[in-house]
Amino acid sequence: MGAASCSSNDGEDKACCSGQVLGSKGPEVVSEYTPHNKTEAASECVEPTPSRAGLGVANGQQDESAVEDSYFLLELAELRRLPSDGVTGARPLHTFQTGATYLGEWRGNTRHGNGTQTWSDGASFHGQWKDNLGSGQGRFIHADGDVFVGEWRNNAAQGKGVYYHKQGLMTYVGEWIQDLQHGDGYEKWQNNSTYSGQFMNGKKEGHGVYEWPDGSKYSGQWQANCATGSGHYVGKDGREFRGHWNDSLIHGCGTYSWTDGRSYKGHYVDDLKHGFGIFTFEDGRYAEAFWYRSKQHGHGKLYTKSGELLKDGVWKMGEDPSPCEEIRRSI
Repeated sequence: MGAASCSSNDGEDKACCSGQVLGSKGPEVVSEYTPHNKTEAASECVEPTPSRAGLGVANGQQDESAVEDSYFLLELAELRRLPSDGVTGARPLHTFQTGATYLGEWRGNTRHGNGTQTWSDGASFHGQWKDNLGSGQGRFIHADGDVFVGEWRNNAAQGKGVYYHKQGLMTYVGEWIQDLQHGDGYEKWQNNSTYSGQFMNGKKEGHGVYEWPDGSKYSGQWQANCATGSGHYVGKDGREFRGHWNDSLIHGCGTYSWTDGRSYKGHYVDDLKHGFGIFTFEDGRYAEAFWYRSKQHGHGKLYTKSGELLKDGVWKMGEDPSPCEEIRRSI
């Protein structure tokens, strides 16, 4: 959850978020956290998730227009042409002109009761029907191997259900509205990353907790599948950030703290210290300064732990102000 810093510690160079390498100058430049790069931080945006209307969409379509091609609707015209005698109950296997089959209970010329429909591409629905609509408890197996088991209403996942992605890449357990994850839910991916929280219209939205396999965790607000708003990040080594996020990057005001006593309280832009902030060092010294891409840049003051002024000058991309510059400022 955070790009690599463009600064370094102990004289070592680190790759920054842009892929460049920048070396530090002076003890006042310290390394930022590097638990995840930007791509990893936003991986939840590209992880496999249940598709809209995929719980009953024919021919592999996934967009909004695919609703018209719902598996459940493919044989409706043929069903309406069947004689309607009003008789209810189980009947022998019925084969449609499309090649699909239905075995189960009927009411007149409608699928009604418990039954199993299998389509020619291998997709199938086993569960409860009401007036030709999948309604009640049911299991839908996609042609590609994905499976949904749960509650249905009018041919759409509605209520509580479990979605198993093919080959075990992802599992979602939670609430649904109109075939979309909506409400409280839990996702787990093949790499053991997990998300527990709120969804809206198929995306992480609201409050949620995302945990990575290495033990790091983000707890806070989400918008459109990305950490956005107030949130609390804890790294695998105990470092923490509490503050504002945007598109899974630290962006805005917040406080970052390390286990060795260092901390930064101030402004960030795209995961980098940028703007005014107060940095406290391991030995208790602290700098009130301006920052540019995580390097001290501009006017700043350095104090001892007890508050005695050590330096007052202008830093340039992490370089200490020269003695001459400090003398001029003191005149």
